[in-house]
Amino acid sequence: MRRDIYTEDHEAFRGLAREFIDKEIAPHYAEWEKAGQMPREVFEKLGALGILGVAIPPEYGGAGLRDYRYNAVLQEEAARALVTLSTVRTQLDVILPYFLAYADEQQRERWFPGLASGSLLTAIAMTEPGTGSDLAGMRTYAVRDGDDYLLSGAKTFITGGLLADLVIVVARTSTDPENRRAGLTLLVVEDGMPGFERGRVLDKMGCKVQDTVELSFDAVRVPVANRLGAEGEAFGYLGNNLSQERMTVAVGSVAQARAAITATIDYVKERKAFGKPVASFQNTKFELAAMSAEVEAAQAMVDRAVLDLVDGELSGPDAARVKLFTTEMQGRVVDRCLQLFGGYGYMSEYPIARLYTDARVARIYAGTSEVMKVIIAKSLGL
Repeated sequence: MRRDIYTEDHEAFRGLAREFIDKEIAPHYAEWEKAGQMPREVFEKLGALGILGVAIPPEYGGAGLRDYRYNAVLQEEAARALVTLSTVRTQLDVILPYFLAYADEQQRERWFPGLASGSLLTAIAMTEPGTGSDLAGMRTYAVRDGDDYLLSGAKTFITGGLLADLVIVVARTSTDPENRRAGLTLLVVEDGMPGFERGRVLDKMGCKVQDTVELSFDAVRVPVANRLGAEGEAFGYLGNNLSQERMTVAVGSVAQARAAITATIDYVKERKAFGKPVASFQNTKFELAAMSAEVEAAQAMVDRAVLDLVDGELSGPDAARVKLFTTEMQGRVVDRCLQLFGGYGYMSEYPIARLYTDARVARIYAGTSEVMKVIIAKSLGL
């Protein structure tokens, strides 16, 4: 179906991203999966091309284009090549917006050039053992001590935490028994600060190139100059970026579902059963036709929401609707695609196996499908 959300500039960027992914990512992806991470030099190459600095102001080495469509193009091109850029996506779509929105002038001068060049890698530490999506139940705390905060606590499921030079840590700086959401603060912990430790690299069922770690903080002395925004206002800050974070998952879900269908069509045309190509059977045709209809419906939904996001008009409930629909669709599509591969679909050497395992987390992170339903229900007055 026709899509009209991209301009000539976006398509030029697509060509740049496609060439880079085909040359620098796809040939090495299997090796990085085994290693459990993407090398630092990949980020530096992305920075040199200007891909990491699209939204960063020109005075710090970026292009100053605050347009989420560039982020969406990057995801679509990665999916087309049957790879994911999970850590890059997290840095650009989830973490960078906090720096752009809340960093003061001194922080911008310190950090933005490195963020644009790829020499500074980032992570954000929200989730804690035992709290999951309940940010209001956070126990990591920071106590003011002169010009510093003393930060203590533990975080888990931290994407990109292994190589991160800067980690935005959400910590409790005050307690209000009447309002658990009050008193959360964003502190930027730098690599090498005493008391900051990286724990286990977690062994996941999918997204193998995306390193995911545990982090701990034992009376880490974090300068007040490393605080993002105002003390005690982090809960509101986190909510402000949730729509984009959820759209990031939705864009990836549609792009990866589309890639799964393309890979499956190629396979069933070549694979034979009972002396005929699997593509010749009516069931194969009907399954792929139904999946194609689902993907196109999801794409239309995503495209409308992307434009609303760019215009600053995407509501929280609508972002939840898009994430819920697209991630559930992705799960159905990759499962049915894998079925058409038969036993070979269960083999890791076939990309459909990776698409299948990578897809499962989409219904969990950035808010589970159940949380999305709660948000949508509230918007209906229920």
